[in-house]
Amino acid sequence: MIVSMIQLIFEIPEVDSIKEKRRIIRSIKSKLQRRFNMSIAEVDLQDSLSFGQIGGAYVSNSRDFGESVLRKAFDLIEKEVPVRIQDMSIYSEEF
Repeated sequence: MIVSMIQLIFEIPEVDSIKEKRRIIRSIKSKLQRRFNMSIAEVDLQDSLSFGQIGGAYVSNSRDFGESVLRKAFDLIEKEVPVRIQDMSIYSEEF
């Protein structure tokens, strides 16, 4: 079993409240869960007004396939969500 993981740190420009920031993060999580059937959570920076950090995981039987799914998820965020990516990492582990 291969677990591929992604971690993203991003800036959310022009956000005026934590409530608005959480709405955007919920939207990102929902899109990724629906489109890619992956587990995703806000893992840090919950109290920061303009930054967010999410982590996601995808279980498969192939490292290449799992990482390609996560790269597609990253591309979706870049194209469809109004955030500025600060850092992104993808890696896999075999269990």
